[in-house]
Amino acid sequence: MPAIIQQIIQQFAQTTMLEWIGTITGFLCVYLATKQHILNWPISVISVVTYGYIFYHSKLYGDAVLQLYFLGTAIYGWYYWSKKIKENDKPIVSFTKSEMLFTIITIGILTALLGTFLQKLTDSDVPYADGFCTAVSFVAQFLMTRKVLQNWLLWVFVDICYIPLYLHKGLLLTAILYFVFAVIAWGGYRDWKSTYRTFMQ
Repeated sequence: MPAIIQQIIQQFAQTTMLEWIGTITGFLCVYLATKQHILNWPISVISVVTYGYIFYHSKLYGDAVLQLYFLGTAIYGWYYWSKKIKENDKPIVSFTKSEMLFTIITIGILTALLGTFLQKLTDSDVPYADGFCTAVSFVAQFLMTRKVLQNWLLWVFVDICYIPLYLHKGLLLTAILYFVFAVIAWGGYRDWKSTYRTFMQ
C-alpha cells in the first residue's frame, strides 16, 4: 500500500470523537445555511464550541477565539433571521462596489492586527496565516448574519485557504471538511444569487 494512503488511513484512525462531532455539525450548519434554514444557527453552536476546544489545543489561537465570535453571531443570526421571517423583509441583499472595497480594507487591517498579536503574544507557528483566515472568516460570518450575498464568495476563498493550514496541523478530517465547505459555499452562492434575482424581478 502506498505510503500516502497509509498515512491518510492512520490519520483517520487517530481522529478524535470530538473532531468527528465538530465535522458533522459543521457540515450540517453550513449546508442548512445555504438553504436559508434557520436551524443552521443552533447546530452551529455545537460546532463552534467543539472546534473552539480543538483549535485551542492545536495552538490555532486565532481560530479558537474566532469560535467565540461565531458563538455570538450564531445567537445574533438566529434572532435576525427570525425577525426577517416575521417581517417578511427582503431575504437577501447584495454589496455595492464601495461596500466590497470597505470589506477588503477591513480584512487587511484585521489581518495585520491579528497576525501581529499572535506573533508577539502566543506560541503560534503560523501567526499571519492564522490571522488572515480568522479575519476573512470574521467578516464573512457577519455578512452571513445580515444575509449579504457575497458572504459565500468570501467563504469559498477562505475555506480553500484553510485546507493547507489544517493539513499543516495534522487535522486531516477538518481539512477535508473545509474542502467540502468550499464546494457547499459555492453552491450556496449560486442558490442565494438565484433567490436574490427572483426577488429583484
